Amino acid sequence: METEETSMAEAHDFAADAEHHAKHHDGGLLAIGLFKLVEAVFFLLVGVGALHFIHRDLGDAALRLAVRLRMDPEGRVVGFLLDRLDTITAHRLREIGVATFFYAGLRVTEGVGLVMEKPWAEYLTVGLTVSFLPWELYEIVRRMDWVRVGLLAVNIVVLAYLIWLLRRKRSIQGDGRFVD
Repeated sequence: METEETSMAEAHDFAADAEHHAKHHDGGLLAIGLFKLVEAVFFLLVGVGALHFIHRDLGDAALRLAVRLRMDPEGRVVGFLLDRLDTITAHRLREIGVATFFYAGLRVTEGVGLVMEKPWAEYLTVGLTVSFLPWELYEIVRRMDWVRVGLLAVNIVVLAYLIWLLRRKRSIQGDGRFVD
């Protein structure tokens, strides 16, 4: 009788622990996942914008935007922008659209997986973040500004957190098995 009561008590404790674990969500993963989803929306909009302008005059659209923003249409900034926009072809806009849609898809995959706390998403995010670090460093060396440095800092913090979390999970697990 005592063994049966002990077994029932252990089963109850196990169920209570499982319920507590199910209700506890990692705030860091949630924040990173939501950030990835916001990035996905941004890149989706960039892709839609690129495709929208395929057979339109980019220079004319930029000039109208400059006027709307009360910028001097004859100024250096607007002139520089117009010169650069003239070199963008319809083919290049298609390439930009496709690339940003692909990148948005990666960000959606990462974001949803992280929000759902899937280990594969943690590994995917670590891999993608590491793979983009050399490009980010190159861009900073090429032309340093606070936006680039800030994005690099955010990515390093995300990378450090995910590596810490994966190591912590592995040490708690003990035997190194992949558990979902």
